[in-house]
Order: sequence, then C-alpha cells, then structure tokens
Amino acid sequence: RIEAMYIRPVARGRDLFGALVPYGRVWTPSADSAMRLSFSTDVTVAGQALKAGSYSVWTIPDTAQWTIVFNTKPSAFHLTHSAADDVLKVTARLDSPTHVETLTLSFPAVDGRNAVMQIHWGTRAVALPITVP
Repeated sequence: RIEAMYIRPVARGRDLFGALVPYGRVWTPSADSAMRLSFSTDVTVAGQALKAGSYSVWTIPDTAQWTIVFNTKPSAFHLTHSAADDVLKVTARLDSPTHVETLTLSFPAVDGRNAVMQIHWGTRAVALPITVP
C-alpha cells in the first residue's frame, strides 16, 4: 500500500518552472508542508531500494530531468529540507503533457507489483517506476 499526503498548489496563470519554482533548487511538490509518501512494504523506486516507512518528498527540477529526493523526516514545512536526512535520490525524465491547473500526484499505471507514480503541474510531469520486490 502507498499513501500520499500533499496540499495541491494552483498555477493561477503564473509561470511555474524556471520562475516560481527555480531550476536547480530543492522544492517540494506541495504547498505549506512537504509531500509525504508512506510505503507499507519495502519497494524499489527507479530501480533503487527504499525501506517501508514514511518519507517527505522533494524535487530538484531542471529543464530535461528532475531529481526526486526521499527524506526520512516525513513531516516538514515546505521550506525546511534537510539534506542530512535524505535516503534516496533518483532522476526522472521530464515530459511536457497538456496543462493541469492544480498539481496532481497520480498512479496512471498499476499492474501487480509494479506501478508508475506521476507528478504533474502546469505543462511539466515526471514519472517514477515503483516496484514491490
């Protein structure tokens, strides 16, 4: 089981990536508090092992790919990332789908022990494969 908690920011006509969300800087895909993901069992994320538990999720957006960071502090204010508590960093290729006004975390593909988690806001989206070994 995967549980997610986040507060969905809204674009409201603003320039998002490279402006409101600077490239190359740590950002959480949530408003006010960091995105939190909880896994009931050990998983692999983009081929890398991640233990069961709860994590805050942070990203480092760039123009071609994002770094997705899992941090052992599951509850955090959206501006208080602590790199010392990072346990996993993976990269995800950036896609440019149609615009969504409100940030969305979804699982567009789920099949047995495999899933794809997608973070989508504005015209930018990244997807990560998640597998239960």
